[in-house]
Amino acid sequence: MEALIEILKAVLFGIVEGITEWLPISSTGHLILLNEVVSFDLPGTAEEQAAFMEFYDVVIQLGAILAILILFFKEIWPFGLQKKDEIKIKVGDLEDHYWFIAGDLVIKRDIFFMWIKIAVACIPGLLYGLLLDDWVESITADFKPLIVGIMLVLVGIVFIIVEIVKGREKPVIRNISEITFMSAFVIGLCQLIAGILPGTSRSGACIIGALLLGMSRTIAAEYTFYLAIPTMFGASLLKLVKYLGKGLDFNGMQIAIVLVSSVVAFGVSLLAVKFLMGYVKRHDFKPFGIYRIVLGIAVIVVYALGFG
Repeated sequence: MEALIEILKAVLFGIVEGITEWLPISSTGHLILLNEVVSFDLPGTAEEQAAFMEFYDVVIQLGAILAILILFFKEIWPFGLQKKDEIKIKVGDLEDHYWFIAGDLVIKRDIFFMWIKIAVACIPGLLYGLLLDDWVESITADFKPLIVGIMLVLVGIVFIIVEIVKGREKPVIRNISEITFMSAFVIGLCQLIAGILPGTSRSGACIIGALLLGMSRTIAAEYTFYLAIPTMFGASLLKLVKYLGKGLDFNGMQIAIVLVSSVVAFGVSLLAVKFLMGYVKRHDFKPFGIYRIVLGIAVIVVYALGFG
């Protein structure tokens, strides 16, 4: 019975992750808050459980990332088979769109350069993860719920302001290929803020940066999805290495929790991503900003009353 209860908790965490990973409302922040209310009852010392949850909060995102790989496979896979005489190009030459490698094997230039730009955007996060992640984690560990509350409010306000200001302007970037290397790096810096301060929202910070750079809401959301793939895989690998480096290992229940949460997050993410892509074609991000502010204020009040 106790094992079943832990599995049900894992399902709940997976649902929350699948919804909040792609909506700009902070998946990490919601998982931290959920853990304050519905925590796992696992064997081990308090330090061991804290180390597992730090690992779990990142690795659970892999299920959500798998949903992106499936939904956007054609848009992110740079290789393909194509006959020259069957390609119809409206603008430019074949060489502007494809590199022909051998026979009918081609590399799609726009997708290839998109990944180069994504790699550039990952540089700030990579340096932070290798050099400062543990130090920042040690400083913020005892105040995470409060930080989440504050950042939910602040970023919510920023969302509303950005939509009011930029919503009146016509987007200048309407295609992924139009994103410059400098713009990619700036969005990477926005993503870094989310990595440092839980509650910011990785997707939220990237979308705000993209809107400020003149991207359409659809392109801002899509680019955020693609950027999440190497970011989350890299972060998960780093957390795994650090977890094992502490001399810790996984018991059967921990493995089951990670697998169940990841599978659920995958299924829910399929729905959440489709919802968001349909939503941004007709609406702006102000409702998410309002939601963040209301939730953030509630979190701050609860923290002040219960822990202050």
